[in-house]
Amino acid sequence: MKIVHLCVSCFYIDGYRYQENELIREHVRQGHDVTVIASTETFVDNMNLGYVEPASYMGQEGAKVIRLPYSGPFPPRVQQKLRIHKGIYRLLEELKPDVIMFHGLCGWELLTVARYKKRNPRTVFYVDSHEDAHNSARSFFSKHVLHGLYYRLIIKRSLPQIEKVLCISLETMDFCRKQYGIPEEKLEFFPLGGQLARDPHYSDTRTRVRQQYGVADDEVLFVQSGKFDWKRKMLIESLQAFSRTTDPKLRFFVAGILSESLKDEVERLIAADPRTRFLGWKTAEGLYDLLCAADVYVQPGTQSATMQISLCARCAVLLDDVPSHVPFVDGNGWKVNDLKGLEVAFLSFEKDKDQIGIMSGKSFAIAEELLDYERMARRLLQPH
Repeated sequence: MKIVHLCVSCFYIDGYRYQENELIREHVRQGHDVTVIASTETFVDNMNLGYVEPASYMGQEGAKVIRLPYSGPFPPRVQQKLRIHKGIYRLLEELKPDVIMFHGLCGWELLTVARYKKRNPRTVFYVDSHEDAHNSARSFFSKHVLHGLYYRLIIKRSLPQIEKVLCISLETMDFCRKQYGIPEEKLEFFPLGGQLARDPHYSDTRTRVRQQYGVADDEVLFVQSGKFDWKRKMLIESLQAFSRTTDPKLRFFVAGILSESLKDEVERLIAADPRTRFLGWKTAEGLYDLLCAADVYVQPGTQSATMQISLCARCAVLLDDVPSHVPFVDGNGWKVNDLKGLEVAFLSFEKDKDQIGIMSGKSFAIAEELLDYERMARRLLQPH
């Protein structure tokens, strides 16, 4: 089948493990003819979003990528909110896709694709949404003008041509209902997923990476990852809570990038505890391998797709207590919301290490049911 992934309402970052990357990679693996039409927004230094020149090239996921510039008689900052791109309808006419996956609900080009779908009714047209009250419509102007008028009108006009709006979380579903007026029957829970770590790949990777870092079989490895700053991730709190434990067979690794604002404090805490270690930035593959080696994934701060990947890698989890995490914590870990909760969780793992093996199995069962990208990619090929 011919499949087009449109990433013009969101960034597209080659080689990462975001949902769009994984679905594109999976569609390529399944033998489909895949094209990505993307904006020029991407990561420029693994930390900050930036912009590249328009281009056409073979992407790291194995699909052709066409990057289009923003358009319109407006300053760049306004263009980036309106999300208008010239040439998308022409590209769709040339590509003649059987399936269109539009990543990111908010943007002008939703109208363009809806117009193409209306004239080509056999094309399957899905849209995903990552928007929720934590990341969208947070200021008065954004809530009542950008999202309340501009995006809402675009969505309303496009909705008759859309099969389903695929929401990555329960909070996203609630936001789509309230902010955009999307009816319940048009919404579907479609969480961020991952590649299931099956044997023998899982056991081989786990053994190799634990040997690489000197982690013994009877040691418990906690991992926290991300782009860390004072506002997100709660890394300082995690390290402080972990320091309350005393068992030398507990280890804590940090992978990612530290902002200058907390670098000194993190380095001080890590230097004070020989059981902790900072590994620096990891590629998508490197992080996946590290999660296979880990026993518990720690994510008490802002939400991240790495949480779902950790379930696929059979990790028990220690997560922020928010509604979006409800489907993913069921006997396989802890939900916490402050330093005290972190301390209680770490001390529980220290007291009863046997629970981790049970939690690992439950995490993988949740991943098999909800998070398998192979199954999710095939779902997009179905018209309903």
